[in-house]
Amino acid sequence: MTAVEFDRLRQHTLTLLEAIYSGVDCGGLADALLQTMRLCEECPTPPAHENLWSERDLVLISYGDSLLRDDERPLRTLHRFLNQHLADTVSALHILPFFPWSSDDGFSVINYTEVNDALGEWRDIEAIAADFDLMADLVINHCSSRSRWFENFKAGQDPGQHYFRLASPDDDLSAVVRPRTSPLLKEVETSNGLRYVWCTFSHDQVDLDFANPEVLLEFTGILRNYLDHGVRIFRLDAVAFLWKELGTPCINLPQTHELIRLLRLLMEHADPNAILITETNIPNLENLSYFGNANEAHSIYNFSLPPLLVNTLVTGNCHALKNWLMSMPPTQYGTCYLNFIASHDGIGLRPLEGLLTEYEVNQLVRTLETFGARVSWRTLPSGLLRPYEINVALFDALRGTQAGEDEWQIERFICAHAIMLAMEGIPAIYIHSFLATGNDLERVERSGHNRAINRHQWNEPELAAQLADPGSVHAQVLARLQTLIAIRIRQPAFHPNALQYTLHLGDAVLALWRQSGGETPQHLFALNNISACSQTLSLAAINLPAQQQWVDLISGEPIDETTGLLTLAPYQSLWLSNRNAA
Repeated sequence: MTAVEFDRLRQHTLTLLEAIYSGVDCGGLADALLQTMRLCEECPTPPAHENLWSERDLVLISYGDSLLRDDERPLRTLHRFLNQHLADTVSALHILPFFPWSSDDGFSVINYTEVNDALGEWRDIEAIAADFDLMADLVINHCSSRSRWFENFKAGQDPGQHYFRLASPDDDLSAVVRPRTSPLLKEVETSNGLRYVWCTFSHDQVDLDFANPEVLLEFTGILRNYLDHGVRIFRLDAVAFLWKELGTPCINLPQTHELIRLLRLLMEHADPNAILITETNIPNLENLSYFGNANEAHSIYNFSLPPLLVNTLVTGNCHALKNWLMSMPPTQYGTCYLNFIASHDGIGLRPLEGLLTEYEVNQLVRTLETFGARVSWRTLPSGLLRPYEINVALFDALRGTQAGEDEWQIERFICAHAIMLAMEGIPAIYIHSFLATGNDLERVERSGHNRAINRHQWNEPELAAQLADPGSVHAQVLARLQTLIAIRIRQPAFHPNALQYTLHLGDAVLALWRQSGGETPQHLFALNNISACSQTLSLAAINLPAQQQWVDLISGEPIDETTGLLTLAPYQSLWLSNRNAA
């Protein structure tokens, strides 16, 4: 880049740092950050990054050891499975934390620079990155109490002795927003006496103190290292809690937003194709704030979608989901939503605040508990407990009866994904949704953790046998999802930023109208019966543009407009288009 361009980058970095820190040599810190990211005048000028995503993009979410076999390291098993079964289906793979860890299935990181030996090594990560866009977690809010940094903190040594957020039991912490019920502070004996460290999530996950610029420098180096190993997409885990100030809720603070802007600035100058995604399991409007002015996250997890969509299919009423969809702003250029229904965590309930009543939320919780779900709680500032998330495998959440499968379970499950795949944004699918994995209650009992219910580990040869049997539920669901995705990736109207309108066709039919750009736009109407009863619609109500031949892309059948009516079977989805699938 030219001297002028580099000076502009340095000045932008300096401005962001000055908005975060006071009493710090921000000029020296800016130079150190740029050096850590290996950005200098000799670097090539980053090209304009356009087309970072398209309708062909879909993210698979998986632990590194979701699939196991005796004779192979798990990362290689996962890589081989993807190449055999999903190479033409998914474009990106999110491998959940693959580092040495002490708890929370990876989210209590001991060492950010190593691959967990039980999973594989860096060359396995690089091999996956050569075939798929690789997404990795930057577990940025906290690290393990067994990390070298925390051991150094206790011993009064560097690096680490000033890396952790401290407080006192005498401090007024009543305003702090909590996602858990455990005590916020943990008492620790150190070489400097008794200290109390801040633990937002658990006492094994000790919060880092980004008020110390050395912590920022550490994580900038970690980000650079991940880029070097082929990571393209970065998930900022629990980033909403990053900055703490006494007397505040210690969530969504201005310094947190400035730090995200800074990380994005440095990252996209190092690799213009890199993407930053924020993981903020919070109410909808707060979540939307992480787009900033198209200068923070490239993408945000659409956290309100999972509980709203599950509630829609459990109740047979899409009123709340429809209202939410109509309230969602179109994303600005260079940003998009990340849509998902299931992940390694539970179904978050905070994103329902203001969207469902407390009674409706409690009804959802009680219903899913009859399907085997567990409930995790958080403590309010008042000391009261409130449901925080529902822990359940999505396939069981949509089974419809207490006894087990009902006749509509698969149809209901496919309908949920057809809705998500039709929405504005990039879809992300958990590996256990592709595989129709049910609740793992044995794993819950063995681990003592509710979230284990949705973190099953398949014996890969046993899974292969199930998928080879076309009559198995696992093979049926995988094949049907692959068919939907194969259609989706050929439709310009499903570009993550294509126009979206919500139609009003009653509370039993969720209908979206998507429209691509260009001189000859594709119009696509996604109609979804979210009930167990057939629904008959008037074509006039759908308002299909006239003088065009309409076809259902899913069945391949043309639409007979002579009757003026359209009937959807229970949980049936139609993708009506003015052009055939390419």
